[in-house]
Amino acid sequence: MLDSLTLLFEKFFLFSNFNIFKSLWQEEPERAAKWPVLRRGDLLEVQRTLFIHYGIYLGDNRVAHLMPDIMPVLTNDKQLIKPVVTNKRLILGCIYRNASVRVDSVEDFAYGAQIMVNDMDVKMKCHALVSEEVARRAEKLVGDIPYSLLWNNCEHFVTYCRYGTPVSQQTEKFCDCLKTIIRDQRSVALTVGIGVMYILCFGLAPSTTLPTILVPFILWMAG
Repeated sequence: MLDSLTLLFEKFFLFSNFNIFKSLWQEEPERAAKWPVLRRGDLLEVQRTLFIHYGIYLGDNRVAHLMPDIMPVLTNDKQLIKPVVTNKRLILGCIYRNASVRVDSVEDFAYGAQIMVNDMDVKMKCHALVSEEVARRAEKLVGDIPYSLLWNNCEHFVTYCRYGTPVSQQTEKFCDCLKTIIRDQRSVALTVGIGVMYILCFGLAPSTTLPTILVPFILWMAG
């Protein structure tokens, strides 16, 4: 029992790195920020809800970024879609998997957060493309685009534009975290315990027994 509680605490600590307890539903930026000097083709990143949000600076105070948004699903009125995407719109857009590459002002893109410029250049193993090529790639992709939180998000968009290869370090971190949970043998004991409690609460039936057997078995084999 103590091991199970320890496991839960460890996983809670891991997921806390995603800033889950930030104000997800905040509708207005927290603070005004002073922008660094920006050049066309720069890769910008800001903290937004649970994750870091990325965009490509196009010049003239414009940023192209892949943004989930529920509003285009609800209306075709461009006047309603055009304003800055709030956190509610963003999260609902993620759930509905609806997104587009849109162009916003630097202020709307930052949403009150501090902007980091080209910080990913240090982390990536490949060199950045010429700035003009980066901006042109971003401009060509403006419009509706298939969206996946893990496999085609804003980070994939900017890394494709700037480095030529779509990758997401946030996705890689999440997958590594998931592997750690799966490979931890205490997860097997925990799922068995949950399965037994599920059977005790809802009775012995295929819908309760099979998951109780299969899930721990799969975790044990994966570990």
